[in-house]
Amino acid sequence: MSGLASGRPGELLSNATLAWTTVLRHLVEDPLLLAVQVVRRAPRRVGAAAAGALLAGARGRQVSVRAATALWLLDRPDEARSRLRAVFARSADRAGGRRSPTGPVRARLAGELAVQLGVTDDAPAAVRASSPSVEVRARWQSGDVSGAVRAASAQPSTRALHARLVSEAAVMTVGHLIGETAGSGTAARTGGTSVVHVLTNSLPHTQSGYAQRSHSVLLAQRDAGLRPVATTRLGYPVSVGRLGARHTDVVDGITYRRLLAPVAGRTAEDRVRQGVDLLVPIARDHGADALHATTNYTNALVARAAAHRLGVPWVYEVRGLLEETWVASRPSRAERETAAASERYRMLRARETELTLAADHVLTLSSTLRAELVDRGVPEDRITLVPNAVDAALLDTHLSPAEARQVLGLPADGLWVGTVSSLVDYEGLDTLVAAVAHLRGRGLDVRGLIVGDGVSRPSLEAAAHHLGISSAVTFTGRVPRDSAALHHQALDVFVVPRRDHRVCRLVTPLKPVEAMACARPVVASDVPALAELVREPGSGHLVPPGDAVALADTIAGLAEDADLRRALGARGRTFAAGRTWRSVGATYRDVLHGAARGVVS
Repeated sequence: MSGLASGRPGELLSNATLAWTTVLRHLVEDPLLLAVQVVRRAPRRVGAAAAGALLAGARGRQVSVRAATALWLLDRPDEARSRLRAVFARSADRAGGRRSPTGPVRARLAGELAVQLGVTDDAPAAVRASSPSVEVRARWQSGDVSGAVRAASAQPSTRALHARLVSEAAVMTVGHLIGETAGSGTAARTGGTSVVHVLTNSLPHTQSGYAQRSHSVLLAQRDAGLRPVATTRLGYPVSVGRLGARHTDVVDGITYRRLLAPVAGRTAEDRVRQGVDLLVPIARDHGADALHATTNYTNALVARAAAHRLGVPWVYEVRGLLEETWVASRPSRAERETAAASERYRMLRARETELTLAADHVLTLSSTLRAELVDRGVPEDRITLVPNAVDAALLDTHLSPAEARQVLGLPADGLWVGTVSSLVDYEGLDTLVAAVAHLRGRGLDVRGLIVGDGVSRPSLEAAAHHLGISSAVTFTGRVPRDSAALHHQALDVFVVPRRDHRVCRLVTPLKPVEAMACARPVVASDVPALAELVREPGSGHLVPPGDAVALADTIAGLAEDADLRRALGARGRTFAAGRTWRSVGATYRDVLHGAARGVVS
């Protein structure tokens, strides 16, 4: 923060400078895209107000760019996609595809929206040509990295975008070293093994499953006798709108140091180097014996370069596969197939594999993920399993579902099924909503409880309304950490209806294990990562992914057999008792002690 005031005023000035310089860069590159993204990332009430204004301006026209944009801002992407395609089809009918929907500004907006919704292939030529950056970003979004770079190089107006994409492609390229210099040793060692984590985000600013697991890992390592401190990615949390964020947070005694500077690097490579430059002194001050990076590859690049400078080992915790998550985020099956065959997919997969092989040791969450890494060439003896775990206190929860619902102010009657999760498409929660509708149609008093928030929530609420079961499905939104266990206990059956995407076949979620700790039976999609949690311990039932009728039939069987529900819950609790953070903390301690001594393979 050289040249800025110190203390709290200096933090605020640095944050404001970072936000302002970032906005200025985006204004130069594409002001309309910046405006769209700012509204999109604003608090829900701001997005709702903007959507309302757009709908009012549409004057009742359902097929319009304004209406499509409003639906997108309201997190209803399927409806927005349908409306935008209708706009494009109408334009094509009128002018053979040559005319824009309404004019140059709205054509630009339609183009930006088409990129965000993945429907640029349906856009008229006039929309695709409304701004050179639309075509460039469409290629990038589809995974055509080289094509996007070539398209950006062809126009003077996309010179800044071209430089950015060239650098982002370089960061994804196997063998490209960034910020690595000769090591100079590290500060004198302190008692125990001191470990510095390199994370993407964290509490208290982000309440995701990733952030929750990271915090639990840090607590477990501390309780196991390690000395952990955490850092987060360059620019976070200012980059997610927390302009008043402190540069150090302490949560439950765990210190989170922020890699913040008044100006962020101009390119992706610059930002990796800057992250390394900010991380190294923090690690030296902490007397780091090892660095602990968590996916994705950008964290690994920073950790590897910093470890090289410091002369210490680094371990890489693979919690998921970035390229598979990216594929799963595509809105249609055809787009997912295109993404899975794309250049970007191949680059991401190769880069993640390279960094996994480069780490001194690898940690991962499940047997399915471990098998995937072995298939990629990582020696099995260099991989340690550190599964999702639970707080031992959950094993002592004894409220019945009806009692827990009374505490929460929910009706005690009926059989309640549901989940605690991020509400995103690949979770398949529309299958759960449809199953509840099937069961109620059979005359069973089954009710849904969906705890969490995310982009799929509006469409799930719309589906419940369309099926006539809005009064029977409760959406709580995001709940505080300390009340999540109570919501687990409020359920008679915990449901994990994930889709049959590759990311779901490989990555195990945390929440089912927490439900098992609360002695609740689990019904899950029959994919390997979930079968590992359910079939082996006998803690519930598996059903075909996406089959609402099969899910309904399985729930109906559990509704009629309270003894079976109790037996499955008891088996799940026994399984969860072997997966406490205390036991996982001991595993981390052994791995990191070994890495610090140079004895981990």
